[in-house]
Amino acid sequence: MESTPPPAAASPAEQAAGQARTLIGTLRTALALVSACREIDLAGLDDEVGRMCAAALDLPREQGLALRPLLTELLAEVDRLSLALEAAPAAAALPMGPS
Repeated sequence: MESTPPPAAASPAEQAAGQARTLIGTLRTALALVSACREIDLAGLDDEVGRMCAAALDLPREQGLALRPLLTELLAEVDRLSLALEAAPAAAALPMGPS
């Protein structure tokens, strides 16, 4: 009986891209909640962004540059959420991390 080899581990570039995609999904969910006048908790988001940025910076130049479109999309989602929070009632978001 042949055994199936285990799936290959994701490369550092794939991991960084996956982190960016996860953050984009998180931001889109947060935007949907804010748009529905729901409260959101952004605690920990800054840490996740920091880890993703560190992973991207650790990549070889060409691999890092390949992430640019995904990071541009991530920044656009941050901007959309920021605008929505500015327009939302004051209680829509809890503070981002420790003050």
